[in-house]
Amino acid sequence: MIPTDLEKGKTLGVLPDSSDTTQNNEDEPQTHDTPVVETQDRDATEQELGNLSRGIDSIPFAVWIVVVAGAAERITFYAVTGPWQNYMQHPPGETLPGALGLGQARATTIFNAFVFLSYLIPMPVAIIADTKLGRYRTIGAGLLFYMLGLIVMFVTSLPYSLRHGAGIPGLAVSMICIAIGVGSVKANIAAFMLDQYPETAPKLLTRKNGDRFVGDRDMTIQYVYNVYYWLVNIAGLSSIPSTYLEKIYGFWAAYLLAWCSLGLCAGLLLFYRKRFIRVAPQGNILPNAAKVLTVAVKNGFRMQAASPSYQREYNGVNVPWDENFVAEIQRGLVASQVILAFSLFELGYSQIQNNLVSQAGQMRLDRVPNDAFQTLNPIACIILGPLVQSLYGWLKKRNIPFRPIARVMTAFLLMAIAMGYASGVQDLVYNTGPCYDRPLACPESDNGRVPNNVSVWLQTPMHFIMAFSEFLAIVTMMEYAYSKAPAGMKSIVQAFSQLSNALGRALGMAISPLAKDPHLVAYYASLAGVMVLSIMLFRFFFKRYDDIDDA
Repeated sequence: MIPTDLEKGKTLGVLPDSSDTTQNNEDEPQTHDTPVVETQDRDATEQELGNLSRGIDSIPFAVWIVVVAGAAERITFYAVTGPWQNYMQHPPGETLPGALGLGQARATTIFNAFVFLSYLIPMPVAIIADTKLGRYRTIGAGLLFYMLGLIVMFVTSLPYSLRHGAGIPGLAVSMICIAIGVGSVKANIAAFMLDQYPETAPKLLTRKNGDRFVGDRDMTIQYVYNVYYWLVNIAGLSSIPSTYLEKIYGFWAAYLLAWCSLGLCAGLLLFYRKRFIRVAPQGNILPNAAKVLTVAVKNGFRMQAASPSYQREYNGVNVPWDENFVAEIQRGLVASQVILAFSLFELGYSQIQNNLVSQAGQMRLDRVPNDAFQTLNPIACIILGPLVQSLYGWLKKRNIPFRPIARVMTAFLLMAIAMGYASGVQDLVYNTGPCYDRPLACPESDNGRVPNNVSVWLQTPMHFIMAFSEFLAIVTMMEYAYSKAPAGMKSIVQAFSQLSNALGRALGMAISPLAKDPHLVAYYASLAGVMVLSIMLFRFFFKRYDDIDDA
């Protein structure tokens, strides 16, 4: 059953039980998470807004349909990409599964190129969605490319196809099609999700214990995105069956699983199409947005100079936009600056899907596929998700601010710790036989069959630290992009988050030649240093935006 309100949200494990919440004191506003069981079907009055507590609103059914469809697409993504490092890196017939035998450095570069493309595509797709097709139809078109890419991947990974040289060209074609599909979905799904929860005046609601409270839109958006990201990490576990299918039956079986899960995503969006709110594209506002930015740049980067009142008073010009449009563009610009700087976080996060998979392959696996260990990350997110939501609620009730920029800075600190830990694990691998700093490459390894005698389970704390980090950072970026974006540019600003990830992957590709033995200890340590530097940069350039929001 799909949850339709906050009470159902508790069954997802993302909210703490609030049955012990104290009675509301109407003279002192508070914040509680107790479930909604009834709406008064009227707007809250000014007195109620000032005196009653705030809580999570009643959430429309269509929101949860999009949440589940988005999670199904993520099942596909992780099922198809989970085996890719092995598929590309290792040749067939060795202990570790493989098909193309391209080596670690080339495989990592190709994987980063795919992710870079899938993060670059959202920007042109978002422009099409916001100005021409709308989000629903753009997602549908992207899913067609996605399915085509999976079919090509499935066919060319069959043993017969690999023996006849179809592996590399098939991989290239499928990666392009899948990147288009992934980019189309990622550019639009988060905004389409919140389109189903239209902005209205705050409503008067009733908790299960009879207390009245006012629905808070910001808290509700944060909650929806937390649930979505929690489900995304459940979806991330699809790489477990995918990698076992790869190991037992072959890569084609893993890619067939991915195709089936994408069918679920497309089926949900098609079956419930009449229940969705489809926000019509608002025409091409980009020319006016460009003119506003041009005027601001010519006047010393002052957005106020682009306002109609300023233009009339100082230039005697009537411009085709209003004051609100300038304010929206300014908010969107702030969000875009913060999001683009987020690319440095992606540089660290991307290690999960390539170099840390390879690190696991150098360690004692105890019959577990090396590329299955990346699933420790979503498992950690599933465990930590409710704790993060509880932390937010605890801080909110005590009026302790934990604004977006502060959350992102905390995420960078945790990522720095994780990269430092990875460096320590790699050092331990290099100091353990049989191959020491040439793992899998010495005669004692029996042609790559005997790893260094270090348990792969030492990676576990690193994945939990990274999970806490990404829950703080990625959910915050989704929330920040949606809340700050102009009404007609929701997909475009969301696409900036994907562009930021693309920049992170580009940085990853630039340094990928360094990701080879015996230099990986310094490689991970350098990434930890980059994360620490990022904290200082965020504090210097963006901390003031938290102060503005608090004002």
